[in-house]
Amino acid sequence: QARGGTTARPVVRDDSKMRSGVAALVGLLIAATHALPKPRRSPAALRRGGSAVAEASPAAVAPQNPLPNVNETATAHAWTTAEALKKLRADPEAGLAPDEVERRKAVFGDNVLVGAARKTKWAMLLDQFDDRLVQILVGVAAVSGALGVLDAHDATAWVDPVVICLILASNAAVGVWQEASADGALDALKKLQPDRCCARRGGAWDGEVAAADLVPGDVVYLRVGDKVPADCRLLQLRTSAFATDEAALTGESVTSSKKVEVLRDPALALAERQNTAFAGTVVTRGQATGVVAATGMSTQIGRIQAGVDAAAADKEKTPLAKKLDEFGHQLTNIIGAVCAATFCAAAPRFGSPIFGGNKLRGAMHYAKGAVALGVAAIPEGLPAVITLCLSLGTRRMARRRVVVRRLPSVETLGCTSVICSDKTGTLTTNAMTAVALLLPDGGGGVREIKVEGKSYDPTDGGLFGEAPGLVDRDAAALKSAAVCAFCNDAQLAKDPETGGFVRVGEPTEAALRVLAEKLGAPKALEADCADLDDASAWQRAAVCWRSAAARTATLEFDRGRKSMSVVCSDKTLYVKGAPDSIIARCATIRDPSTGKAVPLDDDTRKRVTLKVNELARRPLRCLAFATRGSLPSVVEGYAPGDALPKALDGAEAHEALESDLCLEGVAGIRDPPRPEAKVAIAKCRAAGVRVFMITGDSRETAVAIGEELGILEAGRGGDRAWEGAAFFADESEAGEATRAALLAPEAGDGVFCRTAPADKQRIIKLLADAHGDVTAMTGDGVNDAPALQQASIGIAMGITGTEVAKQAADMVLMDDDFATIVAAVEEGRAIYKNMQAFVCFLLSCNFGEVATVFGATLLGVPDVLTPLQLLWVNLVTDGPPATALGFNPPDADIMEKPPRRADDELITPWVMFRYMVVGLYVGFATVGIFAYWYLFYDWSEYGQPLVTYGQLSNWGKCPAFAEMGMPYDPDFSTWASRGGPDYGADPCLYFSKGKATASTLSLSVLVVIEMLNALNALSEDGSLLQMPPWANPWLLLAMFVSIGLHFVILYVPALASVFSIVPLTFNDWMLVMAFSTPVLFIDEVLKFFGRAYQARQLSERLAADKKAA
Repeated sequence: QARGGTTARPVVRDDSKMRSGVAALVGLLIAATHALPKPRRSPAALRRGGSAVAEASPAAVAPQNPLPNVNETATAHAWTTAEALKKLRADPEAGLAPDEVERRKAVFGDNVLVGAARKTKWAMLLDQFDDRLVQILVGVAAVSGALGVLDAHDATAWVDPVVICLILASNAAVGVWQEASADGALDALKKLQPDRCCARRGGAWDGEVAAADLVPGDVVYLRVGDKVPADCRLLQLRTSAFATDEAALTGESVTSSKKVEVLRDPALALAERQNTAFAGTVVTRGQATGVVAATGMSTQIGRIQAGVDAAAADKEKTPLAKKLDEFGHQLTNIIGAVCAATFCAAAPRFGSPIFGGNKLRGAMHYAKGAVALGVAAIPEGLPAVITLCLSLGTRRMARRRVVVRRLPSVETLGCTSVICSDKTGTLTTNAMTAVALLLPDGGGGVREIKVEGKSYDPTDGGLFGEAPGLVDRDAAALKSAAVCAFCNDAQLAKDPETGGFVRVGEPTEAALRVLAEKLGAPKALEADCADLDDASAWQRAAVCWRSAAARTATLEFDRGRKSMSVVCSDKTLYVKGAPDSIIARCATIRDPSTGKAVPLDDDTRKRVTLKVNELARRPLRCLAFATRGSLPSVVEGYAPGDALPKALDGAEAHEALESDLCLEGVAGIRDPPRPEAKVAIAKCRAAGVRVFMITGDSRETAVAIGEELGILEAGRGGDRAWEGAAFFADESEAGEATRAALLAPEAGDGVFCRTAPADKQRIIKLLADAHGDVTAMTGDGVNDAPALQQASIGIAMGITGTEVAKQAADMVLMDDDFATIVAAVEEGRAIYKNMQAFVCFLLSCNFGEVATVFGATLLGVPDVLTPLQLLWVNLVTDGPPATALGFNPPDADIMEKPPRRADDELITPWVMFRYMVVGLYVGFATVGIFAYWYLFYDWSEYGQPLVTYGQLSNWGKCPAFAEMGMPYDPDFSTWASRGGPDYGADPCLYFSKGKATASTLSLSVLVVIEMLNALNALSEDGSLLQMPPWANPWLLLAMFVSIGLHFVILYVPALASVFSIVPLTFNDWMLVMAFSTPVLFIDEVLKFFGRAYQARQLSERLAADKKAA
């Protein structure tokens, strides 16, 4: 049949030496490569297989006409070949002259993809400081450094700024590395473009033209294995069939057969533009010529790159980043107020005798104290602990088969409210499977046999309700099995790594290959098969059928007759194809018991058609099987290598040969849902996460799968299913409001079918803008890249996903399984809870330190803790428990609660109140044990003298105690006799140098309370009776490490001297525990009220949502 002005003979393939699997594919590609045109060859050299190819005549060139713009070339499929040549001023014989190429390059630029300007490393580095908490740390480091300069004699003054700077530097380095490594979408897109191509230049074919030098109007030659260098309007098919693999661009899983006839609808979807070859796609069959219509960023792949750039520019900060910024603002205000209050409260003591009456010196002392308070209030280790917690989350997700590419996305999953999922391979197995088989029943109708299994594994299930040996009992089953085996180019193979079954070839034919194995081979054939002993259980039927007969010719699939067939050495024609086409050409139907072909009357034909239509409505893809036993003698006698007889030459001859057929059976095939997907969707519903399935499939298929998975309500699924083009047809404000209402949270889940790539992006943006949803979007193709970039969480498929999709995504599913996404959401929620836990833990610790410093200043007692001791607690003692809280197990009901809103506060007012109460107790205990040492500790082993509260609170005026009416004559003899110091000569030193034991007690109380606080942080509101300490063994280990480090500085003399502390006695530790353990009971009471508060908040939220619905 002539195609696009060419005359070409349909391919009849010699299968006598056909190899299976990958070897056959490689052989065909090599053979095709040898037949390809070489550079600078004449048109005659471009003919293949003896086909007569008529060259198109040169188009009338009108130099005065302007070349079409980007919008016009986007509809090049609506041009005839003559119009395309005229509009693009192209000549398929002469090609473009060099000077014309240069002129057009000056207008259209190089044929390359151009991305948004990439950030420099310096810009990335500056971005790491666009965070309020980091900015606070920078300010604290600067102030600490300035005070270190003023207090140069104190070597420890530089410890604080140096440590903070190291923390900031390490966090910035990690951030820059991550941002630089994630910026690879453009590079991945560029890999889809070829370096060289074959173009018509100067009247000859040049196979070494740089693809970047192509311009609109160039005529290119495309052949098997080529990457298409630009968007091309096809001019001629040089072979009877020409196809490209557009799966990455359009999402279609089957190759796209091409033609040259005009398609007048300018708004056709990319997958339906059969006369256009798109840049970046791969030629899988045949040869053709085309004229370049669009290059560079004007191509469809260029538009995708532009979409990726736009989506990246439109992407907001993650919810965690926003919450941390808000937290930073709150912390700035609180710290500023407390520091100012502390400094002002100390103003009356600026002129204290301890400073020699020098108010400036006193002001400097208390200014340093205020800065120390600021240091105590800032959780210096928080950025590092957050990064570490997210990193731990990525490791846990990797065990759940999720690879995280961008660290913040780990937490964002925790507030995901909508999952937009592809169907094929994510919600379904991506393994086409025969699930139904219709066979003649011998009574004028057909019977249905259910076929079990959900994969390409032939041993996965069988024929439900049928005993083994069906092909020996039922002649129609025998012939159907033969059609599945002979009329099939697909092969099955075992993956050596996973042990799973994979296909080599078209998915539909692989499904028939599996069906042939489940039907099996007849016993007689097995008995005669010499190779059966070496065959595995899953390929016995294939081995038997291969030994039974060999193909002599193949009549390739044709869209006109909608079938393909093979002639075998047993002088039988085996045919498979669309049921309407096959049944119409059948004259007989197989009798299952006698094996004879009986007439196919109108009633039987009608009953068969009704049953086939019933399968199609489920919906299943149906393929009919037929045979023909009496063939023309020239066909029966044909052998590979003979001259092709007329009975096998031409489309009309093929249709004539495929007539007078005998109907053998019909198979119903589909891509079955994953068994675990339905459970995962139910889990999403319980967790308040909506699911939208977005697919390019038909409405019927999408609704059927949606109902089966539970996304749509059974019997009413059509109410929540929309086609992409129709959904966005109304561009008015009223239309936008209607769409927003349809996607409202209270409306529930839904299904989108026949969607274009741009539709996915609009759906995600609508969900985010209209309802504030945090969306997770799955995708695998190049066309999905903008939507993956636009979504809050872009999730690429690890198995079927393209490199472009993976580069644009935030994370990659290693198994392409929807259930893995739900597991990742659960992990994200747990990670957020854990981050909340250690933020609250650090806050409670730092609030306690603030209360200690502020309380000591307010009460007028000596400095309870030194800045070095505070820094030790913040960085070393608090660090291990805070990190270990990242290993907290998820709460048992974590997926039974609705997702947190993106605007929910990281630290709620209740949590802030709770930890302020805890912090106040920490301050009370720390200052209290310090005062207890001086005022009431008469049962110690030291025998130190006790003082009055008035003396302790006015210690700075010690030399004037007598004038103040406070006699001060302490007896240090007992203490000195037990190894303590004797300050009899200067009793006032008791409040400065003599406070070492009191400070040690305070430091120890602070450390122990913070360890107990870590236990309190195991669960936000859960009691320790519900979640015991051993629920997180890492936390117990971290507590042991922190206490161990504290013991080291206590009992190693050199370190004790550095930290100005002394070893503690048994009675001291009893006192420490007495002051520390009440924090457990205080927090348990607060948790009790917290549970009631949270229950009320959840009830109010659900009631508000119900009222809105």
